[in-house]
Amino acid sequence: MYFILSKVLFLFAMPVFWAFVLLVYAAFSKKYKQRLLVAGIAVFYFFSVRLTVDTFGRLWDVKSANIKGKQYSSVILLGGFVSEDENGNGYFNGASPRYNSAVKLFKEGTAKHILFTGGNGKLRQSKFTEAAFVKDALHLWGVPDSLILLDNKARNTEENAKFSKELLLRAKLKPPYVLVTSAYHMRRAQLLFEKNGLEVLPYPCNYLEAENFDTGTVIPSAEAMASWNIYIKEVIGYIVALIR
Repeated sequence: MYFILSKVLFLFAMPVFWAFVLLVYAAFSKKYKQRLLVAGIAVFYFFSVRLTVDTFGRLWDVKSANIKGKQYSSVILLGGFVSEDENGNGYFNGASPRYNSAVKLFKEGTAKHILFTGGNGKLRQSKFTEAAFVKDALHLWGVPDSLILLDNKARNTEENAKFSKELLLRAKLKPPYVLVTSAYHMRRAQLLFEKNGLEVLPYPCNYLEAENFDTGTVIPSAEAMASWNIYIKEVIGYIVALIR
């Protein structure tokens, strides 16, 4: 129930929804028409330019821990970087730097094992599992089953932490562990893993913000709005995790 409710509530937190509400009210309000119109346009502009979302991203994103030259028992790779097509086949999506980063850490000897955690986080269930896809992909890189730990049940970050802990305890792998996920997701993920008693070192990747400022950063774009939606989801999730 909580899983479904969280999906629904997020829709009402999207900036485009509130901009739309303000503009609709402006169309029907005589007394506050001008104020509502200005507010709607202001909300739309603020959440549709890269300047604002990039600035927020630099403040929100967690910096990587210093893991160079050290070796750890396992890297924890969070799912969400594989999507399912209409034929039920998997493919790497825009979050695939998560996978690339984890494999890199394994190949260079920084991590002895790869723990992947991720089930089906969609409301619509299917036979496809991200875990099976990732396992096959790791085999192609020459990673043996003996060094792979898989969780195919977790539907959200809280369950990622819970099921990862069970696997790590069962495998008797000692902390700390290198946690790999997208930069925008790391703050919430690290909090939840630590609340579950796991000592993790952040290794973020897949940054959303642009590296340099240019005139395009002040021009409204769908990409900026999409990035804001991601960050807002993370902020809400982080606050919920803090108080639960």
